[in-house]
Order: sequence, then C-alpha cells, then structure tokens
Amino acid sequence: MSLSRSKVTLGHNPESGEDSGWTNRGGEGPQGQSEEVQTQINDWSQSDYKDSHDPTTPNNGGTGADPQVEDEVEGVDDFDDMGLYDQLLRGIYGFGFEKPSMIQQKAIPIALKGSDMIAQAQSGTGKTGTFSIAILQQLDPGLKRCQALVLAPTRELASQSQRVMTALGDYMGVVCQDMVGGNHVANDVNRLREGVHVVIGTPGRILHLLRKGYLDLSAVRHFVLDEADQMLSRGFLDQIKDTFQYLPRDAQIILVSATLPPEVLDITHEFMRNPRRILVKREELTLQGIQQFYVNDWKLDTLCDIYDTITVEKTIIFCNMRGKVEWLEREMNRRDFTVSAMHAGLSQKERELILRSFRTGSSRVLISTDLLSRGIDVQQVSLVINFDLPMERESYIHRIGRGGRFGRKGTAINFVTSDDFRKMEDLQKFYNTEILEMPSNIASLL
Repeated sequence: MSLSRSKVTLGHNPESGEDSGWTNRGGEGPQGQSEEVQTQINDWSQSDYKDSHDPTTPNNGGTGADPQVEDEVEGVDDFDDMGLYDQLLRGIYGFGFEKPSMIQQKAIPIALKGSDMIAQAQSGTGKTGTFSIAILQQLDPGLKRCQALVLAPTRELASQSQRVMTALGDYMGVVCQDMVGGNHVANDVNRLREGVHVVIGTPGRILHLLRKGYLDLSAVRHFVLDEADQMLSRGFLDQIKDTFQYLPRDAQIILVSATLPPEVLDITHEFMRNPRRILVKREELTLQGIQQFYVNDWKLDTLCDIYDTITVEKTIIFCNMRGKVEWLEREMNRRDFTVSAMHAGLSQKERELILRSFRTGSSRVLISTDLLSRGIDVQQVSLVINFDLPMERESYIHRIGRGGRFGRKGTAINFVTSDDFRKMEDLQKFYNTEILEMPSNIASLL
C-alpha cells in the first residue's frame, strides 16, 4: 500500500509562495520538444574541496517534516522471514544471495510497507537488490503495464540494475526492460507495446518516451532514484522534475545512494512525504576491508613500476578527464601494457564491449572517468587507483567502492602531487579514515 498524496500540493512552497518546480502529479505531463539524450560526465571545478559538511546531518531546511531517521531500526536477518513470495525467494537464492546485507535487512521491510524511503549505504552492500526485491514483491505479474520506474545516471548502471532485477524475478514471469540513450527508440517502443512490468532507464531517454506518449506511468506504484545524490544535482535535476509530473500522486518514492549531501536531502522535502530514512554515519562510509595508500611520485612511471612488480586479477584506474584517460591509455600501450579505456565519448556499443571484456577477464586493467565509479559491480576488482584525486569528496567513496565489494578485500592507491596533500588531508578528516604512504612491499599486500 502506498502513501496517499492526494491532499498535497508538491509544487508550491506555502511559506514563500514560490513554485519549486515539483508540480502535482497524475496529469498529462509537461509539453515541449523531446530532448536529445546526453551522457552525464561530471565537470567539477578544479579548486580545492568545498568546506566540510556532514552528509548525514539531519536537514532542517525545506518545507516538509524531517525524514524519520532509522538509525536503530531492527532488521530482518533472513529472507525467509520477510514474507516474500516463494517464486521471489527462488530467484533471490538462485541469484546467489544467502543472507540479506545490513541495508537489505533494514530497508526491505520498510519499503514493503509502502513508505517513502531514503536509504544510504556503502558501495557494494546490495542497494540494487534492496529496491529490486521490494518492487518485485509488490508487483502484479498479471498486469502487463509499467508498475515501477527506476532512474539511473548512466546507461551502464541502468543496464546492470535491469539484469539484477530480471534475475531476481526469473520465476515470477516479470518483464523488466532497460531504456537508455544509445539504443534505438523503436526497440523501446516495441517492448512497451508488448507490455513490461518495470522500466529502468536514464533520465533523457525516459523523458523522451514520456513526452512522445510512448511510456504510460499511470499504473506506476514505485519510483526509484538510484545514485540519488547525482540524480538530484547538476544537469539531471530539471529532467527529474519533469518526469515527476507524470507520476501518480500515490506512487512510493525510494532514494538510494552511497552519499547524501545536505543539499540533496533538502530537495527531498519538496517531493517526498514523511520518508523513512536509513543513513550511515559519515565515519562509517569508507568500506571495511579496503586498504588505502598514497604515493607522491611521478605518476606514470610509478604506475608502470607497480604493474611490473605485482599481479592482480582486475584493476580500475580513475582519471578526472576524458583527455587524461585517452592519454594514459596511449602511454601505457606505448610501454607494452595491455589496458582498455572507457569514457562518455564512446558509443553505447563500444562501452558495452569494453565492460563485457573487463567483466569476463579478457581485459584486466580498465582506465575510466567517474562514469564507472557508481554502482557498477565487477567481480574480483582487487585494486583501485586514483590517478587523479576526485574533484569532489563524495566521489572518493564511490571510486574505492569498486574494490572490496560485498565483503571482498581490496586496495586503493591514490597518486598525489604536492598540490594534492591538502585535498587528501581533507578526505581523511571527512571520512574519519587514514590514508597511509604506500609501502615498498605493496606487492605482498595485494
């Protein structure tokens, strides 16, 4: 059962009299020309990090009541005790889940009550499984209409979520379709006409389908924003607001992310009704089991020295800019190191091939922008290298979260220059963590 919003005017701030942009839902939606799908690449400032703020501090701004923080909520530590359908349980165990993770223990029972929910947890702890299980349990498989909409910031994350939900719902006869930029619109339209239960997509493509009248959200009961901190900031916010106008008033809204800065929590007051909130403390954000080191030396030579002396299953190297990714790929290839590179300038097909090659182990070293830092689950990533420190502190946890996922051990090495020490010190304070100087015996630690 979903919370009713029939008496709430979402687009109006009663204190200021101003329109927030979150208008009433359930109508025909905004009119206008369709927008080209744009791939979101962060264009953060090169300046030092902003003044420290606590992403988990309760927010007193906005027009609504503060979300109820579920710091001490008692979770359900067994999927069998959650009251799930037998067919769903078969899919869960068939997918390889044995016991629910901490976020799944706490968040799934709350989501099953129909409450709006904000769920924050470390990368690699099962957030996709959390909202997927909650949605699948509440779907009507006999109704071949879109009953849930999930928005993700990148094509790769949307496609991965689609694969997870399809696998979990394998025995339920549920049809889950990803609809992202780079794919033919005609294919999406045909799938919608055939009937789908869940649509997972990127904001640009979904808004295009809505404006053209191809996608009908009148039967939607669940709306999920994956990586909500990115979805509610910068270039995506206007698209999210426009999409929101097509939703039924009583749709359940779920936000999930590894980080939730105050400015994002502030926006949630404008469109969520008394959400239940499960947050982790900032000092608990850095993943357990990930060793963090820094090295202050000539970056390219040091990187090549590392790969001359160690052997790891899979490594991801992060750079801030596409040009740096392309340059580093050329330089390492010139020195006879086999690497692949991924960034937003590649076509959808090229990105899928590169990611598939990396997942299967055909390619073991992948250089990427922050395009790959969020949500993508690749098994056996044991080493993450920040060739450039991220431009925003929140991105650090997303990057190093690529290693050590779901309890596996991992290592993060940060390449720094003398200009980066202030940023690195700020990262340590922000996450209450320690980044040690890389030891000479690093090979023995990997």
